[in-house]
Amino acid sequence: MEMHPARCWTGSLFQEQLRTEDCGPRFFAYYYKQWENYQMSYHTHDSTEIMYIMAGMCRVDVMMKDGSSQQAVLKKGQFILLDAGVPHRLLVQDGVPCRMLNVEFGFVRLAPGQPSIRQLALEEEELHNLLTCAVPYLVLPDPEDVYHTMKSLVLELDQRGLMEQRQERKLGQEPPQGWKASDVSGSEAVLMGVIPAEERTIHREARNLISPEQGTLVRSLFMQLLVRIARLRGEMERSALDHTELYVKRTIEFMHHNMDRSIQVKDMAVAVNLHPGYLHRIFRNYTRQTPTEYLTMLRMEKAKMLLQQTNIPISEISDYVGVGSRQYFHMLFKKYTGSTPVQYRASIERTQWNYPDDSR
Repeated sequence: MEMHPARCWTGSLFQEQLRTEDCGPRFFAYYYKQWENYQMSYHTHDSTEIMYIMAGMCRVDVMMKDGSSQQAVLKKGQFILLDAGVPHRLLVQDGVPCRMLNVEFGFVRLAPGQPSIRQLALEEEELHNLLTCAVPYLVLPDPEDVYHTMKSLVLELDQRGLMEQRQERKLGQEPPQGWKASDVSGSEAVLMGVIPAEERTIHREARNLISPEQGTLVRSLFMQLLVRIARLRGEMERSALDHTELYVKRTIEFMHHNMDRSIQVKDMAVAVNLHPGYLHRIFRNYTRQTPTEYLTMLRMEKAKMLLQQTNIPISEISDYVGVGSRQYFHMLFKKYTGSTPVQYRASIERTQWNYPDDSR
């Protein structure tokens, strides 16, 4: 039976094929390395990358689709997952070295009967949620579950490289030092190198791995890695939602107690101990309104109640709802209700006096 070569898709973790076809990982590079006083240029590659910070700290700049840049400062026990094709660069400050574990991978079709990412996602809801989130990058803290799995994965990749080199020596096929082979696409690929054991605590690195079959254990460890990352993301999202709800509720409570004063988003942020920009973002995500829009809604509802149920002069109601300018209050009220305060009160009075005649 003729065997067809494995078909490579894009290196994106979020491509639809991972959820519809049976495929597994294809590793292209790994390294265990210490960086010092280093600044990388922006670059992309057609593989998903995971950088795990083992010691020290670093910064990863990520260029978004709109051309803006987002910065992720990573410390020990944190990692970043970068999707394929996303421009990024690594920066390590002078005097603050960073020790890092890294893997880069894409995907290939699996032979029938082998456990696939698609099958695992059907069993693990958190993994399905991860594969469908389609974000440029994720930054997550790790209770060391991800680290131990990544370390085992890199050790296994390294061991397989050693076995392949020994096999080549037996067959008399070992190339001279520095020899490069071409892969099926015609591009140059460096044979996977293995760092001696005594050097492994300092530096180990292999790039452009050329072995198409990287073993059952490698696939199994990769599946474990994906599930652990997916569960961490799920836990973080649930925790963030709980915190968001708490901060939003406290902000709304502050609005209710202080809407008769001239308050701004910065005052709300101080009250709940958050940065104004962050409060604005989580409030809008949670309520679909900005804090200012929500405060205006509360003020206009209170103004409606005062116009309906009290005889407070219209000229004074703006002070009761914390809008200093009467002209601005009239503009806000008409925009919110479609009527001026005078028209609104008049319509309420007509409704109150227009009772049906029960004498008939």
